[in-house]
Amino acid sequence: MHSESPIQRRKSRQIMVGDVPVGGDAPISIQSMTNTETTDVAATVDQINRIVSAGADIVRVSVPSMDAAEAFGAIRKRVDVPLVADIHFDYRIALRVADLGVDCLRINPGNIGREKRIQAVVDKARDLNIPIRIGVNAGSLEKDLQKKYGEPTPDALVESAMRHVEILDGMNFHNFKLSLKASDIFMAVAAYRKIATMIDNPLHLGITEAGGLRGGTVKSSIGLGLLLMDGIGDTLRVSLAADPVEEVKVGWDMLKSLKLRSKGINFIACPSCSRQNFDVIKTMNSLETRLEDITTPMDVAVIGCIVNGPGEAKEVDLGLTGGTPNNLIYIDGQPSQKLPQENLVDELEHLIRTKATKKAELIAEQEENLIAKS
Repeated sequence: MHSESPIQRRKSRQIMVGDVPVGGDAPISIQSMTNTETTDVAATVDQINRIVSAGADIVRVSVPSMDAAEAFGAIRKRVDVPLVADIHFDYRIALRVADLGVDCLRINPGNIGREKRIQAVVDKARDLNIPIRIGVNAGSLEKDLQKKYGEPTPDALVESAMRHVEILDGMNFHNFKLSLKASDIFMAVAAYRKIATMIDNPLHLGITEAGGLRGGTVKSSIGLGLLLMDGIGDTLRVSLAADPVEEVKVGWDMLKSLKLRSKGINFIACPSCSRQNFDVIKTMNSLETRLEDITTPMDVAVIGCIVNGPGEAKEVDLGLTGGTPNNLIYIDGQPSQKLPQENLVDELEHLIRTKATKKAELIAEQEENLIAKS
């Protein structure tokens, strides 16, 4: 149950995005981005709250104009989560949102313009202890790099990134993280792997413009999974043409599957076959919807028959094994009780919630004991 991940994470320096540590030995943080009009304060605040409820640690907001910057200030006052402002070209917007309480500036120093303007943003960020995210994207490489390489390549992404890194390093500013995003998995993975050996700043992972909910989830899982398995990545966003809440859910599922973070229920469920003694797919669909509010880390197995059921059930917090005429429940690896087919989902939900409450109390007690000992 919840064994440690075997992944050895890359050593990176740590920065703070609001009260969320990024890099070092901090947990990999999950981000998403609003897609409402930033000037619609109420709609943006509502979406941020939904994103946070899904489990996001950090939320990014696009700030394309001074009107949006003023709206950002109003949004900042109404939410608690750390906010990143996404800014391009106009350095004055960066200066304004810095004064309005932004927690991180997402800029590319190279497209801000003259060095004086870059220096003004860096000086403001230094004075207010605001980190910067350098965001390199295959779709917006500098024209000279497009000409040099002919097309976006991993080396082109890294060269672009290092230009921006050298600008900030030259200004003695090191409070930054970096991303090198591409929609092509091979390009993004190769670029991240290369830059990971060249700098020690935190890396923000993403496969940009990955696609819709299903296709984008698959592409992101493969690309980010390869990097996370390498120990690369300190924060991530799953970029989907879908509700931002789905980005957060997929991000959590990725990290849970690699045992890099735990939150809520990790379901182990069989794909179902003719041996099943109850409708596994229908049961799982109901449980996932009903139990989204549980944040206590738990492993729950839902197996339709006795072939693999007992073995899986003995390794989790709570397990259901299909049987005839009744199904068998295991709690903490031990047979506990039998459940009839009638009202199976209702009964199972009740048992899971009861176990989650007890486990949450145990975790809280263990944490209190650790604090007392220290």
